[in-house]
This record gives sequence, C-alpha cells and structure tokens, in this order.
Amino acid sequence: MSSAETTRSAYVSRRAPDKRPVWMERPNPVAQVGKAVALVVSVVLVIVPFYAVVATSLASQETINKSSGGMVLWPGDPTLSAYKAILSGGLVSRAMIISIGITVVGTLLSLAATAGLAYWLSRRGSLGSKPVLMVILGAVLFGPGIIPSYLVVKEFHLLDSWWSLILPVMINAFNVIVMRAFFQELPQELFESAEIDGASQVSVLVRIVLPLSKAVLAVIGLFYAVAYWNAFFNALLYMNTASKWLIALVLRTYVVNGNQLSTNELAETGQIIPPQLSMQMAILVIAMVPILIVYPFLQRHFAKGVLIGAVKG
Repeated sequence: MSSAETTRSAYVSRRAPDKRPVWMERPNPVAQVGKAVALVVSVVLVIVPFYAVVATSLASQETINKSSGGMVLWPGDPTLSAYKAILSGGLVSRAMIISIGITVVGTLLSLAATAGLAYWLSRRGSLGSKPVLMVILGAVLFGPGIIPSYLVVKEFHLLDSWWSLILPVMINAFNVIVMRAFFQELPQELFESAEIDGASQVSVLVRIVLPLSKAVLAVIGLFYAVAYWNAFFNALLYMNTASKWLIALVLRTYVVNGNQLSTNELAETGQIIPPQLSMQMAILVIAMVPILIVYPFLQRHFAKGVLIGAVKG
C-alpha cells in the first residue's frame, strides 16, 4: 500500500465515528441552542394564533364579553353552536361543496394539461416546442393584467360561470417548467425502448412517465389545489351570484371585511344566536381544515419534490 493510500485510510478511520461530510463543521453548542430557540419561537408564533382562532370559534357570548370582545384563549364553556349556525344556514355549506368541486376538478384538469404540455416540451425534436417554451417563459415574467383577463373571460361568455375559475388559470407557466425539468431527468432509455416496442407517445406518458413522477405530481397538484381553494379574487371578479360563491370569498366577505352574518333563520326557529366573532372564526377554521387534512398525505412526496432540479448528476 502506498503512503498516500495509508494516509487516506488513516484519515478515514479517524473520521469514521463522526459520520459527517468533510465540508460540514462540527456542531457548535451555542448555535444549536440558538436554532432550538428559534424553532420553538416559530412554532409558538404559528400554533398560538391557530389555537386562538379555534378557541374563539368555540366560545360563548359571555366568554367573549369577558375578553373585551376580542380573541379568546381559553373558552370556559365550549360550544359548537357557531358551527351549527353557519352550516345550517346554507351559505357556508354550499360554498364548501362548490369549493371542493372546483378544487378537485380544476386540479385534475390542471395536472393533465400541465403534464401533457411538459412532456411534449421535454422531448427532443418535438415540433414547435422551442417557440412554445419561449412563450411560457415570457408568461412567467409578464403576467396578464386584471382588465385584459376580465375582457377575455367576458368575450368567452364565462362570467358568473364556475368555468371562469378554472379555464383562465388551468395551466401555470412555472409549474410547466418545473415538471418539464423533472421529465428531462428521467432515463431516456425507457422512452426509446417503449417506442421501439411500438408504444405511442400517450402510452409512454401514461404508463411510464406518470408512474415515475409521483413526487412532482404531488407537489404541483398541491400548488394547484391551494390556488383553486384560495381563489377569492377571481371569484370576486367573475362571480356575481352569491349562491355560487367559494368558501374563500365567503371568508373574505364575513371575516376580513367584517360583514354581519345573517341570523334570521336562527331567530325564527328560536335557537340561541352565537356571537358574530365565533361564527367568523368558525368559517376560518372550516376554510383551513381541508388543506390541513390533505397536506400530511402529500408531505412525503412534497419533501422530495421541492428538491427537483436542485441536485444534478
């Protein structure tokens, strides 16, 4: 064994118990304590407001009065009357159903269109792929204005239609670029062998590319789903009928703007009318729950998908 190999083996044997890369410095106790404190503070800043929203939605009028009409941190006598009131009124429950439908249909259509376009752009020699790619890159840098978008939707007679919330934003240029980069990193030998066996491009996409792209599909799907779920501004522009509102628009109208929720139906039936603040916080909780339920199932793919294109080779 040469002297260089001996020196290298001795160095590796000395480093073996540490199990850290060469470029990684030894942990500093002060830095570790600082990171732990920063992490705890960040968690508290997130958890406490969320807990206050949930607690206020369960609070009674007496508890809110004791807190000077503000947020409640500890509901002495928790009640679900606010949730029963807003769900029995029809407006919130109908908006939830509409939002779920728009989110599911829009996400599926967006994923299908984005995957097809990204796969076409990722294949070398595709007819017209370079000009289309330049247009997509331009769309990333220069977005359409509010007035041109409204005029286009109006010309296609989509005003006050749920399709106005899906078709204008069905394909996101940034998501196409991310998915195209992922498709380009897949082994090209798989595509060539499938084409030799006589598989069409659609078969290659459906049977080979998509099963290998669960991570990027989960990430892009989550991006689309959150965008459709929170699309209150498009609903504000294009939807004129209150019965077609999304939950995001209901949230903006009755929580952000502070409009009073109608309690005429509860008054007619003789039920106890919950505090307006509790009903507003209940709407906020209902609007957050679906995303909080879906995210844990996509977290594993999301952690992998966010690193797409970050490491080469």
